[in-house]
Amino acid sequence: MRLLPCVQAWFKRINMLPQNLNSISLIILLCRQGVDTKRYFSCEGGSVPLSCDWGYIKVITANYGRTDHTTCSTGRSLHQLSNVDCFQETSVHVMSKRCDGRKSCSVPAVNSVFSDPCVGTYKYLDVSYLCLPFRKSVTCEGKRTLIDCGNGVIWIHHANYGRRDLVTCPHKLATTPDCYSPQTRSLRSSCNGKNYCQLNASKTSFLSDPCPDVHKYLEVMYSCI
Repeated sequence: MRLLPCVQAWFKRINMLPQNLNSISLIILLCRQGVDTKRYFSCEGGSVPLSCDWGYIKVITANYGRTDHTTCSTGRSLHQLSNVDCFQETSVHVMSKRCDGRKSCSVPAVNSVFSDPCVGTYKYLDVSYLCLPFRKSVTCEGKRTLIDCGNGVIWIHHANYGRRDLVTCPHKLATTPDCYSPQTRSLRSSCNGKNYCQLNASKTSFLSDPCPDVHKYLEVMYSCI
């Protein structure tokens, strides 16, 4: 299989520039696995359920707003549909912190989650995502874990120190599934390119505690390249 045409096509499709080895390695992984994008949308007030029968979710694009006159238009006035230049720039970030690295997730298409990018416009949530063959590591708060790629090297795709469900690392203080503190950038800095890396699920290891009274865990999605 020739990878070059595939790599070029993926950079165009998901707007990723080959600025670093992590981006390039992800694209090559997509080409080798024959991965394709999935797309889902929901009208305002509904929810977007994402799921992967195999692999884990990686959000590629997302927008909570309106970019055409026809989507989710039934029963709506012209005034509610006229603004087709409605974008919420934080949509990808919101979807990623809730869904990346999970087998399934459901995100409400509501202002309380995304905030309102265009008051008076009837909006919808449009999401595209991939199902990728990542490796997953979960470290409960106060514990340490070693991720090891043997002769390969580690590439971090997603990391969150918090809590996204009530089942993982059960504890009497596991009281909310909405505790997010993305740590992807910091763990890429400390782990990428190494054969192994120690993960420490402690609030002293990160800059902030996203929910001081909640028992957290460090969730990391990575590949061995």
